[in-house]
Amino acid sequence: MSLKKDNFIKHSKRGLKGLVFSRLGIILLLFLLQIVFLFFSFYVFEGFLPQIWGGNALLVVIAVFYIINCQMNPSAKITWLVLIMALPVFGCLLFGYTRSEIGHRALRERYNFLARRNRTYITGSDGTQETLEKRDKGIYRLSTYLASRGANPAFENTETVYLSSGEAKLELLLQELEKAERFIFLEYFIIAEGEMWGQVLEILKRKVKEGVEVRVLYDGTCEFTKLPHSYPTALRKMGIKCKMFSPITPFLSTHYNYRDHRKILVIDGKVAFNGGINLADEYINVGSRFGHWKDSALMLRGEAVKSFTLMFLHMWELDAKAEDYTSYLISEKREGEGFVIPYSDCPVDNDKIGHRVYMDILNRAASYVHIMTPYLILDPEMETALKFAAERGVEVNIILPGIPDKKGAWSLAKTHYKSLLLSGVNIYEYTPGFIHSKVFISDSREGVVGTINLDYRSLYHHFECATYMAYTPCLREMEEDFSATLEKCRRVTLSTIKKERLIVKIRGRILKIIAPLM
Repeated sequence: MSLKKDNFIKHSKRGLKGLVFSRLGIILLLFLLQIVFLFFSFYVFEGFLPQIWGGNALLVVIAVFYIINCQMNPSAKITWLVLIMALPVFGCLLFGYTRSEIGHRALRERYNFLARRNRTYITGSDGTQETLEKRDKGIYRLSTYLASRGANPAFENTETVYLSSGEAKLELLLQELEKAERFIFLEYFIIAEGEMWGQVLEILKRKVKEGVEVRVLYDGTCEFTKLPHSYPTALRKMGIKCKMFSPITPFLSTHYNYRDHRKILVIDGKVAFNGGINLADEYINVGSRFGHWKDSALMLRGEAVKSFTLMFLHMWELDAKAEDYTSYLISEKREGEGFVIPYSDCPVDNDKIGHRVYMDILNRAASYVHIMTPYLILDPEMETALKFAAERGVEVNIILPGIPDKKGAWSLAKTHYKSLLLSGVNIYEYTPGFIHSKVFISDSREGVVGTINLDYRSLYHHFECATYMAYTPCLREMEEDFSATLEKCRRVTLSTIKKERLIVKIRGRILKIIAPLM
């Protein structure tokens, strides 16, 4: 068999597997059930059509009453109401499936149990809250909120290094991995075989032979297109402890909504990496299909590294026996100005921390807020916060991709453009390619680098993490990177919106109906 034909067959199998195991497969199955139900109703129970339509109407009324009164994002409520009224059987089955939390209840209980226990493992730097209260009341209140919502205390004595590209991260990462003596923890949404992961893996294999403990955790969606299902077994044979987070099973689990989107690497409790950069070649601009891939990351040295160590162990232990974390939570103080708060966000509690941190920054901004994000699928709260900041005189600049990786998400982002522009928000598109950075900077005093996009999946459905910083020197580097990136962008105006292709406009308007489900 030719290599070309063999690759075609492999891609076809992966595509079929991805369909069967994905949320799209579930939607198609339920849509098929709707069609079957309609044909069944018309041809088998033709004499009972009034009763069937009455039952349909009653089903819609009950579903609408339930949705209006349940706790849910208002945009999601509208989506479900439209779907159920248009396709009652399909909509109710899909809604019941997602609300049933099949496979989630045990996860929720385990995660929240560990979250309560983990608060005993970590505290912030001594006197940090008192210092913050004296210096900046607004940031003090945000730090108080983060500390009260899990193990997210504020630290001083931490050095932060901003990395403005995947290439910069890889270079520094390889240097730090070579220094490992005790343990290396990696947690990534995507790991893909290639040049980037190959260089990392070579060091990991050597470090295992030197007696360093290595653990790798990656999201189960990788097995669709990036790695074979047996990859954890292959790594274990090398001496590397490895797990997939939530391998997806066909139609039997609602885990399709809850993915581990985090990117964490911890070395000996001394160094941590966080940001948008996964371990795959497009992140270092090798084989990128979307032009130049612009991304960013952060390296931490010092006390705040403990938070990322604990985040990793928390996720690792979701399906494992309890262990004592104490020996892993030893950090060292480093010279570093300002305050650092690593924080995590998860979909199985009631705290949308990532959403609230962004909202708080927007609401307290006095001069400017500069944002880089790959996606812009906003709920009404976030859109209002962006518009209100601009309307009260704050410079709000958003950089988005010029070349999209997902046409649907790109089209949806454009549905927000006109409303934002009319309120004074400035929107730019990165002409060389794709923006994957998740960066907020405000007033030269605070900023965020992490994994959290401005879309429903990141803000409501994924496990995420980020680093909040106040008065750290690297904020200046972040601002310089934003300015340099802005020079390579085209500005979006009301005139350019009018010239947008009709297919993009139509696709965006249609997809907006189901935006919270994407």
